[in-house]
Amino acid sequence: MKKMTAIAITLLFLISVGVLFFFNKNSGASTTSNSEDVKRVELYNGEVVDYSQHDLKSKLTDIQYEVTQEDGTEKAFDNAYWDNKEEGIYVDVLSGEPLFSSTDKYKSGTGWPSFTKPIAEKYITTKDDPGIFGMRTEVRSKQGDNHLGHVFKDGPEPTGLRYCMNSAAMEFIPKQEMKNQGYGEFLYLFKEEG
Repeated sequence: MKKMTAIAITLLFLISVGVLFFFNKNSGASTTSNSEDVKRVELYNGEVVDYSQHDLKSKLTDIQYEVTQEDGTEKAFDNAYWDNKEEGIYVDVLSGEPLFSSTDKYKSGTGWPSFTKPIAEKYITTKDDPGIFGMRTEVRSKQGDNHLGHVFKDGPEPTGLRYCMNSAAMEFIPKQEMKNQGYGEFLYLFKEEG
């Protein structure tokens, strides 16, 4: 009888965790500026834009919307940047915040673009992301409040971290276009390479 009670309590606990996980993932994922479900985004250039859900769905592709606004994950080995070897930086697809540099990108074998560190911590935020297989750490853009991916502690030196990102959450700016697109201040990242 005690064994049956313990099993029932364990099952109830697991169901409760699943319900909490579901409601956590589906409630308030984006920052809204009013009750009409408008997302206020401060762009990298300082401009502030209010996006309705209709605006976001018009501006973003289906996969970009699913990843950034619904905390989705794109397919491994079937995304734009998993194998990109070109020099440049990766910016938030909505706000334009500079997120990651090709100088910190490495081949992780996962099928998603992976980096050892962000360009600067001030452009990202992290938060606990409970899941069926335990707690993960979600990575979001600071100003855009967009889901980017997750960070894991199984990366190479010097940080030991693996920022596993979704290509759909980012736009790649090639090194030769950075100055013209307003990211000239980050060209220092490539000085040692050439």
